[in-house]
Amino acid sequence: MALLQISEPGRSAAPHQHRLAVGIDLGTTNSLVASVISGSAAVIPDADGRMLLPSVVRFRANGEVTTGHAALAHQSEDPLNTVSSAKRLMGRGLADVERDGHVVPYRLLDAPGMVRVDTVAGARSPVEIGAEVLRTLRERAEASLGGALVGAVITVPAYFDDAQRQATKDAARLAGLDVLRLLNEPTAAAIAYGLDNAAEGVYAVYDLGGGTFDISILKLARGVFEVLATGGDAALGGDDFDRRVVAWARTEVGLGQPSTQDLQTLYARCRAAKEALSGTDRAVIRVPMGADDPVDLILSRETFVTLTQDLVERTLKPARRALRDAGLAAEDIRGVVLVGGATRMPHVRAAVAKCFGREPLTNLDPDQIVALGAAMQANVLAGNRGEDDWLLLDVIPLSLGLETMGGLMEKIIPRNSTLPVARAQEFTTFKDGQTAMAIHVLQGERELVADCRSLAQIELHGIPPMVAGAARIRVTFQVDADGLLSVSAREQSSGVEAAVVVKPSYGLTDAQIASMLEDSHARAEEDLQLRMVREAQVDARRLLDATEAALAEDGQALLSPPERAAIARAMYALGELLEVHSPESLAALRQATDGLNRATTEFAARRMNAGVQRAFSGQRLDQLEQLV
Repeated sequence: MALLQISEPGRSAAPHQHRLAVGIDLGTTNSLVASVISGSAAVIPDADGRMLLPSVVRFRANGEVTTGHAALAHQSEDPLNTVSSAKRLMGRGLADVERDGHVVPYRLLDAPGMVRVDTVAGARSPVEIGAEVLRTLRERAEASLGGALVGAVITVPAYFDDAQRQATKDAARLAGLDVLRLLNEPTAAAIAYGLDNAAEGVYAVYDLGGGTFDISILKLARGVFEVLATGGDAALGGDDFDRRVVAWARTEVGLGQPSTQDLQTLYARCRAAKEALSGTDRAVIRVPMGADDPVDLILSRETFVTLTQDLVERTLKPARRALRDAGLAAEDIRGVVLVGGATRMPHVRAAVAKCFGREPLTNLDPDQIVALGAAMQANVLAGNRGEDDWLLLDVIPLSLGLETMGGLMEKIIPRNSTLPVARAQEFTTFKDGQTAMAIHVLQGERELVADCRSLAQIELHGIPPMVAGAARIRVTFQVDADGLLSVSAREQSSGVEAAVVVKPSYGLTDAQIASMLEDSHARAEEDLQLRMVREAQVDARRLLDATEAALAEDGQALLSPPERAAIARAMYALGELLEVHSPESLAALRQATDGLNRATTEFAARRMNAGVQRAFSGQRLDQLEQLV
């Protein structure tokens, strides 16, 4: 007897078949790959049983490329061709890297769009370097799971901008991976914690990794993971703690300019000492001294805390701001989930406990939790749904908008909007007969264009010539689940449209990302005043343009020379204030606008009367009665 294989609508024709998908935590220092196996998420080890893959790539002159532990073993002897912390270079230009003060032992080259690393195998971009790490993880997963992957969820810092997210996606494609979704690292951690512990309530995820810091506030309720607010410092991570120890060691022994090899060796030993202090009170650092004998230094936990306490404090400001954005107090937080190897430092855990008024949750490995959450999300997106479905509601970390007249930033999608999201807003022309419009797409929290980050420019041509303000241009912003933006503009009457997928050539500087929200809060009142000035100047410009057009048409016929002179003086007084952008000029600008309005009131009445006379001239009374 033949058997029929039945599957539910929309499901695979083979319901018993498990689709192979993975979650990848592409980290600054270490990376991991995980998958859901037999219903449980687990990190996939390499052939030697090691879970962590150092995010290090070594290039050789013969074209050979090694990654992970094999590359790390040669970092001190071949620092110029062994690249680590490439994640911090993703989506960055050379000027950005130099401005951020990133110290790397290898040579960086300027190139259009993104910095390159100069190696014996040629210049390599951060995308290519990241792809080598991702390829190694893909091969590890396929060997362990026994088949090709249908896709991967790759995690990124919550404060990665469009360029950095796109660079990560490009690296995955180069590594032969189909990206199911880019997922914010704190959100992935919350998924792992929430599903593993069946947790409900409001939780904070404190993520201090090797290169970045993120804080997210999430609400977990009946399978729904809703991100309420995000914050962070993209210029802060475990690498910065290492640099503090290196600087201290060099000062202690009077080490001037060591060779590149010695400096790399010192970094490795200082990092090892830092990690050792999480379980002991003292650690020995053997400082290489070139031709001289090495010097042993004792680093105590007390000294380490003194050297780095300000770095820990820098993480607490975004944490408090995220709480304010979510409209919550510390006592409203049910638990704090720690993510990232740097959270193993005792003084970090103590600071988190003091900030939130409770001991942080440590029952899941902070190195693995992000990869585990990404694996759970990948399992769902691949179609391997279990009995309990769940929903993820992530948010956009920074506002998106466009430039309007007066150099103002008009926010279309505010920060902390749930992803994916689409918003539209109508705009109009400023000049009579305007047939084209330039649309400047921006990202940031400030009121003025100069204080925000430029993402893209698009131009809409073919607008029918109309009087100013008559055209209706609908601008639509769409942000997908990966946080990537596309913008379209359409003139409603003619149907002409233009669109762009935003792929900026390089990302925000670390300093810009870290300070954007802080600046928006600190300068909110000043920005509001400046916005009011710019808006008043736009209105004043419209009034001046209208007055000039009216004078050119009817000024000679309807005004006496003294009247024309009075209007000219009022126009000059107003025009002088159009280039003054200080908040103090608002009162004077409004006064000058009122002055021009008063000066032209009688002229406007005469023009109206003249227009009525022209309209009715030559009409018989019986014709006018019929019109009425």
